[in-house]
Amino acid sequence: MRHPLFVLLCTLLLLGGCHSKQVRHLASDAALIKPGQTTAREMQKYLGEPDGRREVAPGVSEYVYFENRPGIFGSMPVLGSMTGPTGYEMIVVTVSNDVVTNCEFRNFNQSDRKWREDFTWDQEVK
Repeated sequence: MRHPLFVLLCTLLLLGGCHSKQVRHLASDAALIKPGQTTAREMQKYLGEPDGRREVAPGVSEYVYFENRPGIFGSMPVLGSMTGPTGYEMIVVTVSNDVVTNCEFRNFNQSDRKWREDFTWDQEVK
């Protein structure tokens, strides 16, 4: 009885590893965008639909692409949903008159905000 149960358990674990979702690599995607040359249509072809969009000025828009970076166990089928992200990546693209004028890649870690824990907030600014 132990042998079939062990085989079933191993099969389920192996099949769980086959699950995958499309992965975006924002750092390499940002390298495809050339300010002054890339059009808005080409930008959406390379990066897909943006996660956010806002009008900065008449004829000028900012597009935001956002992706959480999984932790150590983030890619595992069961444990991945239980662990939080270690940070996130973001691309901010500015488009003016249907041409990309600026493209910024930003990379943030959870540890970037650790300084707030040991900072003494009651100090006076002189």
